[in-house]
Amino acid sequence: MHLLGSGGDGGAETYFTDLVRAQHASGLALHAGVRVHPSREAALREAGVAATVFRFGGLLDFTTRPRIEGCARAIDARVLIAWMNRAARHTPVGPWARVGRLGGYYKLKNYRGFDLLVGNTVSIRDWMVEQGWPADKARHIPNFAEPQDMAPADRAALATPEGVPALLSMGRLHPAKAHDVALKALADIPEAVLWIAGSGPLERELKALADELGVAGRVRWLGWRNDASALYRAADLVVFPSRYEPLGNVVIQAWAHGAPVVAARAAGPEALIRDGEDGVLVPIDDAGALAAAIRSLLAASDARTAMAQAGLARVTAEFSRAAVLPQWAALFDELRPV
Repeated sequence: MHLLGSGGDGGAETYFTDLVRAQHASGLALHAGVRVHPSREAALREAGVAATVFRFGGLLDFTTRPRIEGCARAIDARVLIAWMNRAARHTPVGPWARVGRLGGYYKLKNYRGFDLLVGNTVSIRDWMVEQGWPADKARHIPNFAEPQDMAPADRAALATPEGVPALLSMGRLHPAKAHDVALKALADIPEAVLWIAGSGPLERELKALADELGVAGRVRWLGWRNDASALYRAADLVVFPSRYEPLGNVVIQAWAHGAPVVAARAAGPEALIRDGEDGVLVPIDDAGALAAAIRSLLAASDARTAMAQAGLARVTAEFSRAAVLPQWAALFDELRPV
């Protein structure tokens, strides 16, 4: 039983749905416990995944945990997997293993008594151990990336004529994602258009910055999108300037779609990308370096093609469904009662 206490949109929430659907399609008997989110509920329903909506409230929510317990007993759950802190706080003790799935450096106090913690990067797993979590109860299982069956986005619908370089920046409009750096870099790439796919609290501030920089006419504000595959396929280059990024799912998604990527040296992208081979890394918060790297790749089609091919090879070997699902299956086998 997978438990997601977040009602928002983001990389972790999107991957929750991807993993649950993939495991269901593989034949695993599972159930999803989610917070109210109509589009997520619809996506699970369309995939045939059984799901129950729970409140996942704050400190005064005394109903979610017993409801989850009742559901888990009714389906004879063997493993409960908590995604992020809110779900962990509501994960009940019972005749099942409790597993925390961490995509960041979360407060480990929320996982006291859990049987295992799974980090989606090696550094997160190692950090757990450094914080005092038992090494034999810490695992690393990466995310997988899999393109959806979608045609490339219609560039005309995005006011981007053929021949005009389209740069794609994916992520919440939040300081950690550094869309402001991408906008500043765009000012030094006058021939390009920037697609920003995401929503969040900085929308007004970022649009004001685009006006101030004189690039507003070359920015397309796409909001939260459910057609990421179409955008990746249509873009000439993926730009990922995050200041803070434990993993960087955008990197492996770009690779899976054959899109070259330029990223800042946040922890996740720096651990993933082999600089100059399957992507380009630039210093964090350095708009000039980001612009220079983008211009260099836009001018070198052979280099872009080679990086895209190298990225696809990495996904096949390390970050594909075929590579990742067996790791979860092995973990479940390990937790199965004798």
